[in-house]
Amino acid sequence: MAWYPGATKYELQPESDAQPAIRPTQFILHSIAAPWTARRIYEYWNESTNLESHFGLGYEGDLGQYIGTETRADANYRANLRPDGTGAVSIETASNLQHTDPWTDRQTEKLIALGAWLHERHGIPLRVCRSAADPGYGYHRLHADWAVSGTACPGDARVRQFKNVVFPGIVARATGQSPAPPQEDLDMPSMLNESNAVDVALRSGVWTGLAFTDAVLHSGPRRHSTLVHLLFADNIHKDARIEGRFYLTDTAGNNPSPYLTVTGEGPGGHQFLCSADVPKGRHLRFEVRVTTPDGSAVRLLHRVATGPYWAL
Repeated sequence: MAWYPGATKYELQPESDAQPAIRPTQFILHSIAAPWTARRIYEYWNESTNLESHFGLGYEGDLGQYIGTETRADANYRANLRPDGTGAVSIETASNLQHTDPWTDRQTEKLIALGAWLHERHGIPLRVCRSAADPGYGYHRLHADWAVSGTACPGDARVRQFKNVVFPGIVARATGQSPAPPQEDLDMPSMLNESNAVDVALRSGVWTGLAFTDAVLHSGPRRHSTLVHLLFADNIHKDARIEGRFYLTDTAGNNPSPYLTVTGEGPGGHQFLCSADVPKGRHLRFEVRVTTPDGSAVRLLHRVATGPYWAL
């Protein structure tokens, strides 16, 4: 059994030894609709019900683990254990009684750290689950097969955080994409956190500039470390080439700088990172090109830009 070293161990018995093994391929985030500590969540699982999740997370960032990640837990309905032996790792997180509040900063940090560890320990791929059985990361209401009779969990505020903060943070942490270190004469960083969920149809082979809040990610003079996450529809060709690139322009959008292109393939999520300085009088922008084998257009479902920046 795998136990996360960053969590306090509250092992549930007999579940921890009696329940069948799984091969973890997903991480699913829940809200428990109660303002409980990790210890109180353990007491609930242990004394009041025979259901459980692998982890529990309190408002103050107190993280408990109740079952090893290679043992089935019961929080995810059909994702608990599939016929092929795969299953989901689950975490219940403290919330208000209506699960309408956002995760605290301490909860967010623990979710990012745990998500990155699950990628390293179990090889969970760094993408949002495209279907109920697709390996990756998700939240409880994302797919109907994860909840017995449907659910609003973990609430709208936390779904937005998952898309805009938590999942991009997991990707950045897992891939070692750390922010540019602040110099002694720089203030504490501000955070870029922009997203756009309006679908965009991308013509094959055509570079397309993307807007998040607007077309400009940063205006100089500024130091930044920016991660762009793009989510594509799952029906695009598996050999589609996904290219993304950051570039600088003047304030009118002209005189583009040289490009550094990063390439991926296939549907799902793709990440692009840039850590650099934006000079005075210059703007940082981002564009994408998708090239499909048959020349068909593809649909971009969601885009997020996040990361720290400092005024120079």
